Amino acid sequence: MISNECWQDCAREALPGLYRLAFSILRRDADAQDAVQTALMKSWEFRDRVDEHTCRPYLTRILINECHNIQRKDRRMTPVDEFPESAAPQEGHMREIIRAIEGLPEKDRLPIQLRYLSGLSEKECAKVLKLPGTTFRSRLFRARKKLSMILEEEVDWS
Repeated sequence: MISNECWQDCAREALPGLYRLAFSILRRDADAQDAVQTALMKSWEFRDRVDEHTCRPYLTRILINECHNIQRKDRRMTPVDEFPESAAPQEGHMREIIRAIEGLPEKDRLPIQLRYLSGLSEKECAKVLKLPGTTFRSRLFRARKKLSMILEEEVDWS
């Protein structure tokens, strides 16, 4: 069982990554905030089931489930141009990269989002997706390869 203080520290540390992950899945600021808030409430309610080493993957898994619940309720899409300033890419080709990530099937998109947008370690990502570490690494490798192929075809890097 995790202490209240430890849970609060974990939630505070994970919050920016949770928001980025929720926004990358839902593509709407209000929905992302709702998903994060609901995930935090649910994880607080069931914190007695978690220890301090699995707190962050547990929070992330709840968040992903909540994002899927929101998507089922409302299937709207938001263009990348509507990213809030805090999540908007600042570098040259980041918009194209984000569009390419969004175009991947969920099986490929989710490992990239978890690893690079929410900042989880490979081990934590594997726990969130309930996969062995080697399976997660294989999926991440394949997803990066697909992403690379898409970007080579669509983006002029000069």
